[in-house]
Amino acid sequence: MGRKPYQVVIVDKPVGFLFPGQGAQFVGMGKDLFEQSPAARKIYEQADQVLGYSISQICFSGPDAELTRTLYAQTGILVTSLAALAAVREKFPTLQPVLAVGLSLGEFTALVAAEAISFEDALRLVQVRAEAMESAARNTAGTMASVMGLDLEGCKAVAQEAGCEVANLNTPDQTVLSGTVVSIEKACQIAEAKGAKRAMSLKVGGAFHSSLMGEAKVRLEAALSKTVIREPKCIFIPNVTGQKVSAPEEIRALLARQLTSSVQWVQTMTAAQQTGITTYLELGPGKILKGLARKCQPALEVISFGAIADFKGLESLHVSVTH
Repeated sequence: MGRKPYQVVIVDKPVGFLFPGQGAQFVGMGKDLFEQSPAARKIYEQADQVLGYSISQICFSGPDAELTRTLYAQTGILVTSLAALAAVREKFPTLQPVLAVGLSLGEFTALVAAEAISFEDALRLVQVRAEAMESAARNTAGTMASVMGLDLEGCKAVAQEAGCEVANLNTPDQTVLSGTVVSIEKACQIAEAKGAKRAMSLKVGGAFHSSLMGEAKVRLEAALSKTVIREPKCIFIPNVTGQKVSAPEEIRALLARQLTSSVQWVQTMTAAQQTGITTYLELGPGKILKGLARKCQPALEVISFGAIADFKGLESLHVSVTH
């Protein structure tokens, strides 16, 4: 009897992985992955078991008010993003990232993809993170606002005048501010007076990435101190610094600091571009990171994958199969 045929999937270019953060969620996300990919279904089933409730059903059926809650949005996006990765690897088993980054919550997903944190540990960390952020938001009512068409220095001036903080540097002309409800309302008025194209409050559960998340940071630090973190098997660029990091203890500290620090996404995309990797897979719900990448580094090619129909978009990776 002859040997059974085998398949090796070859990708002819280095690929980076991008993972979305809170705000990418929508009711129905991941449902077709669950139904059509055994590997993705296994991720959801494992998550339901670890969490002790059905995050899969909240992702698939909502209601929207439930999925939008920080607690369920964060765990749901993590699980859906890793289910998307599992579905891709089911078809392309040898696909490995040369670089993995994530926006805010997406850092935890990136570290699972980089084999620095186990899936179960990341899920438990994100559960603690989300609960702690919800609790901090209840204790001090806060919100966030997106400012378009004003540069970073202008946004810093707005924040100082209004008494809030710069939370996300998403693109060169889109910055998110974070603070108390009163300070954010004031910031929107000041920003428009300074010439911003648009300044609008966001539908978020609290003043994330600001000093108002201090108590959440303490709780996350405690959980991180008990978590095994290994050196990533690919390039990892954290949000806090926007610079490559590989030391586990530094990663541990930065994951906690992220809750009260600005998300340096513009710098993260610059650092990604400087590695020479030009092709990226955005894995998870939505196409937010593809849009941000286009504005930060137009030369980067980003292919979004969050549903079975997105497999056709992977053709540009020039994947071939040998027997």
